[in-house]
Amino acid sequence: MARRPLPQILSNGSAQIARSRELARTAADSATDVLHPLITVSRGLHRLAGVGRRKWADTPKDRRGPLLFLVASVILVVALVPYGPLLAAISLMAAAAWTGRDHTPPAPTGPDEAQTERLQSLYEALVPYFSAAEDPAPLYAHGGDWEKAFASHDFDDDGRLSRLLIRYPAYFTDGEPESRARIEQLLHAKSGRGREYHFAWDEEGNELTVAVLPPLPTDIAAQRFVTAPGETVLGFTDPADVPRTLPLTHGEEQRDVPPVVWRTGMRSTEPHLLVAGEPGSGTSTLMRSIALQALQYGDVVIVEGAGTGEYACLTGRAGVLAVECGLSGALASLEWAAHETERRLIAANRARQAGHPPPDDTKNPLWILLDRPSALGHLAAADRRQDPQELLQVPLRHGRAAGVTVVVAEHFDCLEFLSDAVRQHTRARVVLGPASSAQLEAILGAPPHTTPTRDMPPGRGYARLGAGPVLRLQVPATPDPYDEATSETHRQAILDLLPERTTPAEAEPLPVEAPPVGALPAEAAVAET
Repeated sequence: MARRPLPQILSNGSAQIARSRELARTAADSATDVLHPLITVSRGLHRLAGVGRRKWADTPKDRRGPLLFLVASVILVVALVPYGPLLAAISLMAAAAWTGRDHTPPAPTGPDEAQTERLQSLYEALVPYFSAAEDPAPLYAHGGDWEKAFASHDFDDDGRLSRLLIRYPAYFTDGEPESRARIEQLLHAKSGRGREYHFAWDEEGNELTVAVLPPLPTDIAAQRFVTAPGETVLGFTDPADVPRTLPLTHGEEQRDVPPVVWRTGMRSTEPHLLVAGEPGSGTSTLMRSIALQALQYGDVVIVEGAGTGEYACLTGRAGVLAVECGLSGALASLEWAAHETERRLIAANRARQAGHPPPDDTKNPLWILLDRPSALGHLAAADRRQDPQELLQVPLRHGRAAGVTVVVAEHFDCLEFLSDAVRQHTRARVVLGPASSAQLEAILGAPPHTTPTRDMPPGRGYARLGAGPVLRLQVPATPDPYDEATSETHRQAILDLLPERTTPAEAEPLPVEAPPVGALPAEAAVAET
């Protein structure tokens, strides 16, 4: 049956309502402008009448008679004088207009003395960087006028700069990262430490906008996010950086928060993720959050190199194939993952050559979460065994075509021990905790447009997906539910997200396929191509 088009009143009714509201608002503003004198006079007459009533109430009763006689005499004299009533009416209207005027003092239009001194000192600090001896009409000069250089400025309640638009000369080398970094560092120091600033460079207009960023929310707990299969929420960022919001539940309240969504699967350009940070920065929290989201649509293999039991809550759960902390178990699990990647590629290639859709056992996503691989690498080197990172080469290189996703988490001081395959194929990057600008640029591939702060809450950092922009990130609170320091609210929220408990993973060995780990068979190579 063909669909009938909606009536015109239903299809474009909202546009007509909005247009009607705009016309009504414009008419009301015009009427207010036209009737403003009448409104002022009416307000003045009301105030004069109130003053007269108060005077009459304050007058003693024995004096009210003479007062009435005096008022009547004045009215009689005015009525007998030529043009008296007209002059009296004009005087009354003038007094009403004067009394009915707005007594609200006008808001200050410019900065006060303290703010002016702050702007002048900031202007003087920028003079050595934005001036040149050959400039005949310098915009920046010692003792110059800061109003020409600062187009607009805003201050917060504490008297500190919250937003500043800076004009700079065209010969400043704003295309060089070193020159930008010097200016950003100076503005961060002069505008007030302890806050995070965002720098927007307009190279065409020779303008720099400095804005103070509000802190990201840290009270968002782990929950079911409204996402499609293949989408993983790494955390939350600023509203201006992403064009999407997610509805979240916070206690009894609901709000929309902009997320950082990482897309995986066959069409993803960043199929694998690398997480770096200091101890206590929230790397394990992010790994648990990813695992809880991955278990909605696929299977998970977890390898923990530190052996601290951070993922014990996932042991024996439906969809969790293994949670390994020892070297032998880690090698066995990663070897099976490499065989499974090859098997999926071969099965998909055979089905494609036969003209059939891929088998169902190759469509289920497989996630490999490896936390602290350097610790296992040291143990393997001591026992003269294979490094677990070598077994990640096949899932990393061919995981996108096979539906296999690899997530690696490592500390800053052990990043040099990561293999070349991990560095090359983890195009999605996350850095958590305090880090210098050099560290952020080395890991993310680009410097952030904000100034990192020294004190960061757990789960706070930066994220960059492939060649995209560097985004601020706050990971949702996903602590270990078995930790005594975890609050009851967070513990219950995570336990509600865990799948049902089944037979412990250690009781059933992982099925190891026949093909050896190493070079891919010819059929798998054809499938990947």
